[in-house]
Amino acid sequence: MSGTDVNRGTFDEVMVPVFSPAGFVPDRGRGSRVWDTEGRDHVDFAGGIAVKALGHGHPELLKVLHEQGDKLWHIGNGYTNAPVLRLARRLTDLTFADRAFFANSGAEANEAALKLARRYAIDRHGEKKIDILSFTQSFHGRTFFTVSVGGQPKYAEGFGPQPQGIRHLPYNDLPRALEAIGPNTCAVIVEPVQGEGGVIPADPAFLKGLRDACTEHDALLIFDEVQTGVGRTGTFYAYMQYGVTPDILTSAKALGNGFPIGVMLTTNDIAAHFKVGVHGTTHGGNPLGASIADKVVS
Repeated sequence: MSGTDVNRGTFDEVMVPVFSPAGFVPDRGRGSRVWDTEGRDHVDFAGGIAVKALGHGHPELLKVLHEQGDKLWHIGNGYTNAPVLRLARRLTDLTFADRAFFANSGAEANEAALKLARRYAIDRHGEKKIDILSFTQSFHGRTFFTVSVGGQPKYAEGFGPQPQGIRHLPYNDLPRALEAIGPNTCAVIVEPVQGEGGVIPADPAFLKGLRDACTEHDALLIFDEVQTGVGRTGTFYAYMQYGVTPDILTSAKALGNGFPIGVMLTTNDIAAHFKVGVHGTTHGGNPLGASIADKVVS
């Protein structure tokens, strides 16, 4: 079936209707320009929802894709591979982190971060320390756990009982957050700049206050930098501007410039609570995605 055999109407015939795409079908792109299947020229202002930081068809990324595609596409997590090790080393050298876990998306990176935070807290303090604090209008992904943690009920309602121990408070309201963080808090997850919530930056005092409270109660501070990361705010990650270091950071979107990849970054001490077999992924950290992300970051 060629591109001329399908059109926008085909979507309504064969796709599960969770999206409502534009009335044309993009076919190819270069830089900021996209041509549809009818040959019309468009300017891409959306960048794939904060993904295409280097534009479409970047020549250096195409070169890496072709070179790695000629060598090794996929190997499975019974093995490791050189591209993902190079990328992990690059990211840990550039950030606070010692360890990296690679997945396929920001949602999966956040899922790993939240599971790790629960595991860390239960290992250290017992079964009661499971509470997760999030903020209204936040967005952390579409898995059942992350959509429940996200602060937008419209995305989480209608799927039955949600995971427990999750509380949402107003963004940038430090007094309310300090009242909520306590001995049973295992994690606070926050976007340094809310994306879907309206492009709202965090007050520096808000993030610093969260950091201090998490340290006091041995709760983990998770920064969701899926949208803000990889240079979008002027530094490699936004936490670097705030002078507030999280315990876990998640990144995706621009990291692969359109190739699916996500990462959870953390420290040696925290990463040690994920033992062999506790968490995993089939395609995460595959050589193709890792090679592209390594070129993006370099």
